[in-house]
Amino acid sequence: MEKDRKRVVILGGGVAGSVVARSLQFHARVTLVDSKEYFEIPWANLRSMVEPSFAERTLINHRDYLTNADIVTSEAVNITETEVLTADGRRIGYDYLVIATGRADSVPKTRSERLNQFNEENRKIKSARSILIIGGGPTGVELAGEIAVDFPDKKVILVHKGSRLLEFIGAKAGHKALKWLKSKNVVVKLDQRVNLNGFTDGQKIYRTSIGETIEADCHFLCMGKPLSTAWLKETELENDLDSQGRIKVDEKLRVNGRGNIFAIGDITNIPEIKQGFLAQQQAEVVVNNLKVIIQGARECKMETYKPHSAIAIVSLGRKEAVAQLPFWTITGRIPGFIKSGDLFVGRTRRQMGLSYDIVKA
Repeated sequence: MEKDRKRVVILGGGVAGSVVARSLQFHARVTLVDSKEYFEIPWANLRSMVEPSFAERTLINHRDYLTNADIVTSEAVNITETEVLTADGRRIGYDYLVIATGRADSVPKTRSERLNQFNEENRKIKSARSILIIGGGPTGVELAGEIAVDFPDKKVILVHKGSRLLEFIGAKAGHKALKWLKSKNVVVKLDQRVNLNGFTDGQKIYRTSIGETIEADCHFLCMGKPLSTAWLKETELENDLDSQGRIKVDEKLRVNGRGNIFAIGDITNIPEIKQGFLAQQQAEVVVNNLKVIIQGARECKMETYKPHSAIAIVSLGRKEAVAQLPFWTITGRIPGFIKSGDLFVGRTRRQMGLSYDIVKA
């Protein structure tokens, strides 16, 4: 029976790939290929920097939720029409392939190493009197908020190259975030870049693109990470990438012109804001569509994915947030109640079939 089951290979164990692997593990022969041994809830990372114990719930070994799947801890380096080749020399055959590699991010291989990394970042924050944050997107704004609330005695400086914060959403949200940060004594410098060329550890003087100097004990780089698709340029899919390196997909989330290869998450050319909860919704569509195909049902039973309008919630510390909704933008405790307290960690764990909290023996 096992040999007769269709082989589904998922590349990437992030918020999208993990959903597909978990949902299909009892419907097909599932193999998850990921460079690390664990799933990480990415929108909880910044809280883990100011409170390392928080990461105990946000870092989940793949084996904890994948009880009936193969896990290959490596990276895909090539794709043929029938196989995936990995960096450690494996050749993994597939009937259906799901590419969910997200963004290129250098993180440790094991959960314990990642926990140690959060502890180290926390020590860095605690030992500093002044902290420079480079980047005013959602990551930079949320980190500034976390530090300002948990360590109000520290001087926080945020430098952003753009003319406003949170440029991925509307101007009102950026303005409200700026007003909130200033109320917490965060110094915000817009339209400037920080020159890190030749920067050495221990250096405390930073220079900006307009000649300003900033003194800080440490810095955190909160810039957007590149898509993890460059490797596809040397594969069967080289002509399926657009000019920005995104994979071109159809309304069923199949790679254009290919019936057995799907792509989901940040790496697709779907015209919408790239966010974790949308990647999860794309994953659910692919799960449904693969079940339809595997069961031999007609294509009309497959789901269509429709791009979403710009909705976002950006945490501002532990109790507040700024939210852009379809018809208005709000800030304060109400959006904070939705996201900021637990950062959706408990809900994500339950979705993965795990307990809300860590169960210790």
